[in-house]
Amino acid sequence: MRRSTLCGIMTVALLLAGCASRPSNPPLVQQDHDYGYRLSSWQAERGDPEFGLVVTMSGGGTRAAAFSYGILEELRRTEVRTPSGTGRLLDEVSIVTGISGGSFTALAYALYGEQLFDEYERRFLKRDVQGDLLRLVLNPLSWPQMLGGSFTRTDLAAEYYDRILFEGATFGDLRRRGGPFTNVAATEVATGARVTFNQNTFDLLCSDLSAVRLGRAAAASSAVPGVFAPVGFDNYAGSCGFDLRANVDRVFGPEAANGPTGRINLRDREFVALQDGVAHRYLHLVDGGLSDNVGLRSVLEGLEASATSERFRAVSGFDKLKRFAVISVNSLADAENDWGTQDKPPNVVSMLIRATGVPIDRYSYEQVELLRDFVRGLQHLRGADGQPLAVRFYAIDINFEAIADAEEKRYFRNLPTSFVLSDEQVDRLREMAGRLLRESPDYQRLLRDLGAGR
Repeated sequence: MRRSTLCGIMTVALLLAGCASRPSNPPLVQQDHDYGYRLSSWQAERGDPEFGLVVTMSGGGTRAAAFSYGILEELRRTEVRTPSGTGRLLDEVSIVTGISGGSFTALAYALYGEQLFDEYERRFLKRDVQGDLLRLVLNPLSWPQMLGGSFTRTDLAAEYYDRILFEGATFGDLRRRGGPFTNVAATEVATGARVTFNQNTFDLLCSDLSAVRLGRAAAASSAVPGVFAPVGFDNYAGSCGFDLRANVDRVFGPEAANGPTGRINLRDREFVALQDGVAHRYLHLVDGGLSDNVGLRSVLEGLEASATSERFRAVSGFDKLKRFAVISVNSLADAENDWGTQDKPPNVVSMLIRATGVPIDRYSYEQVELLRDFVRGLQHLRGADGQPLAVRFYAIDINFEAIADAEEKRYFRNLPTSFVLSDEQVDRLREMAGRLLRESPDYQRLLRDLGAGR
């Protein structure tokens, strides 16, 4: 075959392949409150029904994934007294939230359970994910998929995450695994809304989450603007019989008649925007850190709802709890710079990174403080009988600022936010996470109350 003919055939093939489309999330024919991967239909029998243990995992690339994994390892090593005897604290975890880098650890644990501790290092933490993704984008064999159409390099990343870690698993598979309920989130760029990957949110979109792959959710949650393209999802809102106002009334009861307040009011406005299936027929999702970089917003909304609605406390099972603990795994790091010693201003790229990071870091800090405020306020909650609920709360914040040694703290604060770290950096993050958790006064109080070591 002549060379010019071969080149012509390849050119035509590339042009034809340029119509590649992104994977679609299927529509939901009829909304059903008992269907799908949602918290309200989750297995209440996991762990002690009187003990709610939530682990929230922040964003921050492999640094966040490794730091969060170290917390899971420490919970796995910790034995406590349970109603059925001595057990591991890890098995008492009922909810895990994950953002960006933390979403990989959250989803992988929900999918693999105990198997995670044999494979996660090799398959993800100690892998040059960043280099692999770059090589995929530069590989000419990948170009046909990305020429034209709606398939982007982020969709390529989602397929890669499926191959190396999630094996094509979907949220329907998670529903059958019986692990902790895992809630990861991304940010919708047009509305600014936080989109959580659970069927409750996908009811708004009249879409069936069960067919959505975990790799696609992780790709959306970690799609840093400017580095990755937004991940596209279809919005079929208005086609499945879902009624937002009726659903609010069902969950919150008579209190909903006065309208949502505070943090829930913001969430309600996001839901209303997502319900407009005409103006927002297509959703474009990017890094979840833009709307919640420590994974605490869902927890704070739940606590606010518990404080204001007896119906919500009953529906969520909150009124049955005797202990409620939140372990916030905050891997945010503020790299040092010498700008204050220089007369010359920082370059444009550095300023853009700083301009984005400062608001996110400050907002993340405020969320942790809000958690503590809620914990103090909820101490006075009363049940339907007027009696105190008598729930013991534990707000456990794990972050690099708690490191006592200045040099050691500097080391961790200067770790990059990327998807590649050395094996030594990964191991030090895991070890430090366990150490900080053991040294936390709130965590020590929780262990004493659970009878650890007795």
